[in-house]
Amino acid sequence: MSNPEILIVGAGPAGIAAAIQLKRYGLAPVLLEKDSVGGLLRNANLVENYPGFPNGIPGPKLAALFARQMRRIGVEVTRDEVLHLDYADGWLAETSRTVYRPRVVVIATGTRSRPLPVEVPEPARGRVFSEIWPLADVRGRQIVIVGAGDAAFDYALNLAGRGNTVAILNRGRETSCLSLLWERAKANPNISYQEQTSLQHIEFDPQTNRLHLLTNHYSLFTDYLLFAIGRQPALDFLSERVKNQQAALAESGKLHLVGDVHGGLFRQTAIAAGEGLRAAMQIYANRGVLE
Repeated sequence: MSNPEILIVGAGPAGIAAAIQLKRYGLAPVLLEKDSVGGLLRNANLVENYPGFPNGIPGPKLAALFARQMRRIGVEVTRDEVLHLDYADGWLAETSRTVYRPRVVVIATGTRSRPLPVEVPEPARGRVFSEIWPLADVRGRQIVIVGAGDAAFDYALNLAGRGNTVAILNRGRETSCLSLLWERAKANPNISYQEQTSLQHIEFDPQTNRLHLLTNHYSLFTDYLLFAIGRQPALDFLSERVKNQQAALAESGKLHLVGDVHGGLFRQTAIAAGEGLRAAMQIYANRGVLE
């Protein structure tokens, strides 16, 4: 069991910014990350609205810079996953490796993909994804993307830029992506777009080792299938007691939710980093109150 003053769950932009600022204050937060540093930045083809990069910067490169800054200032990342977080006269965070009893918790766990709308047969699961990073090394393949928002078109541009042929399937008529993403996708000969096309069934063809997709209009074969159908807060580890006391815990300064985990439509790297920084400053300002 460990009793740190501050526990930060998640090393995306928000958690990283909080950890860096707290370290600058001379504090030593425990920063937990179950996967890779940078969060969803590893999915981002090009981050164009983060100040300081006039030509934009690929998400993975920005994540690498964040990691480099943490190393320089001495922030360590502990590879661990919080399985259950409860509060009863104090915090109790159970992880896959140990138990923490911090005084303050910063939740920066971001979001997870919504449940897939169709069943994925077992043989096909290695070719169906809801994140783009597993396809980072894929070249010269056919890929179908289900979705019509920023993520779907950003993924398409990313994959097409690596020599893949990409088809975007939109179940409706309207897109919800930025106009600049739409224009870039239209201008890319490796990207096709189909509206009012709903994926209804997935099969795996063992003879070709490819996916056979059935839609409401036609069927097609593809090497990979990528869903970009929205995300939801990654808060499955919260106890019912914490969920019920969330507002009171936040008001008392014992709990801070930062970044995409509560961002709703406002899920941007710059916003997440700012919220992490603000949380760190609030924690430092409230230290005397919580002691």
